[in-house]
Amino acid sequence: MDLTGKRVLVTGASRGIGESLARRFAAVGAVPALVARSADSIEKLAADIGGTAHPADLTDATQVSTLIERVERESGPVDVLVNNAGIDNGKSFTDYTAADVEEIFRVNLLSPIELCRQAIPRMLQRGGGHIVNVSSIAGVGVFPGLTAYSSTKAGLTHFTAGLRADLKGLPIATTVVELGPIPTEMLSHVGDYRPTEDSFNRFYRLGLLADVSRETVADEVIAAVEKGHRHVRIPKRAVLFPMLTEAPRRITEMLLTGVKHQDPVAPR
Repeated sequence: MDLTGKRVLVTGASRGIGESLARRFAAVGAVPALVARSADSIEKLAADIGGTAHPADLTDATQVSTLIERVERESGPVDVLVNNAGIDNGKSFTDYTAADVEEIFRVNLLSPIELCRQAIPRMLQRGGGHIVNVSSIAGVGVFPGLTAYSSTKAGLTHFTAGLRADLKGLPIATTVVELGPIPTEMLSHVGDYRPTEDSFNRFYRLGLLADVSRETVADEVIAAVEKGHRHVRIPKRAVLFPMLTEAPRRITEMLLTGVKHQDPVAPR
């Protein structure tokens, strides 16, 4: 996809990876539509990069239920949807409240799924688009203290694979981004729960994890959208983990060769 002039909706755009994604998309000629709870932050960023700001709370299902329609009404058609917003909650699952579980699943999994549900029919009507779901290597390798977080990321990765199956042959591409540790405010909370911190330190010592800058992530994501790549996996040294988990999905794809992926009589 040539990103020049394309509108790219980025959730969680007020800081961290989301901010870097917004800046890099703008740098290649796209028009970022920024979504986050912090209105001041995204309005300032939008002014800096020539984008638009659309404050929204992704923990609120009511706000999410009309978000794509609202963004398109306020700024125009969304060509690329980047579901980047995410939260973690490093602690023993026995210490979770019902509200903790609801919040992390809402932000990390349910809201991205709902935004895809809203965006895809609109993209099909316009003849194409691209979905980027920012997941994590934690979705295939679970550390203590990250039970809920890892579950949401495993769900998001598998959901993206399901989208790819449903959309095969249609003009919408998907990219799932499976990340290891990226130095952001989120990563700084790893030390809040000792078993999680010790697990990270073990994998660092084994050479299986390495910090990668958020700017590198943004560059890789933009390249994937431009070239239509289905995966971004960072750091490269940990690529075996998501590849092993991906193997059954690829085998299933091969076994389904020749099976129609859309019902020709179903309404669009």
